[in-house]
Amino acid sequence: MSSSSLLSVALEAAHAAGQLQRENLGSDLAVNEMLQYDIKLDLDVRCQTLITDIILKNFPDHAVLGEEGNAGNPDGTTQWIVDPIDGTVNFFYGIPHFCVSIGVKVNGELVAGVIYDPNQDETWAVEKGSAPTLNGKTIRTSSRTKISDAVVTCGFSKSEEAILASFERYKRISLAVKKTRMLGSAALALAYIACGRLDAYVEEQISEWDVAAGRLILEGAGGTFIEQPSRTHEGKMFIVATNGKIDMNPYL
Repeated sequence: MSSSSLLSVALEAAHAAGQLQRENLGSDLAVNEMLQYDIKLDLDVRCQTLITDIILKNFPDHAVLGEEGNAGNPDGTTQWIVDPIDGTVNFFYGIPHFCVSIGVKVNGELVAGVIYDPNQDETWAVEKGSAPTLNGKTIRTSSRTKISDAVVTCGFSKSEEAILASFERYKRISLAVKKTRMLGSAALALAYIACGRLDAYVEEQISEWDVAAGRLILEGAGGTFIEQPSRTHEGKMFIVATNGKIDMNPYL
């Protein structure tokens, strides 16, 4: 099985889920769970079901690991890492900044990834060993090297402890950079660094499905992705992503 066949199915699934999101943006949405710092929508589940059905129709022996649950063969050596709507809170409030994120691992190694923004009709795609693309055109990270020229996005996660842990870091970063942005989608943050719109991204507490596709796209475009175990939530990750040229260490 080639990574190109995996990528083709990932593209099909991402675009199908994105179409469903476009059709429902701005409509009355069924809420499965309303949390203090997050929202769980029925549409999240519907999008993941749609993605899962497309994947397993093509590869019934594969595993699907997603924010809304797992499916397929749990012992499969090929795993699909799915975030059906990355930026659910944005979606719920009608803010057009969210995406579909699908990464593929074979024997634990990322080999393909797709991020699809249905609002802008932008598709980032990559196969391991090949240059990543945005709507078919090869992309690279920005050439900026000075922190004072950088635009950095910071996430504040989904727990009080993680938010409080981020405040002092955010102050150090915001005083050093050109501008900061808080956009609400981890996958799009990584995609934006990969194509030069942003220069770095820091998040205290994140899950693999948020960043699997974006990590492969970013690294293929010349960026760096550093992960450590989260200090505020067991099983989550603390991440620092950059264009490969900006040094964020003094501000972490």
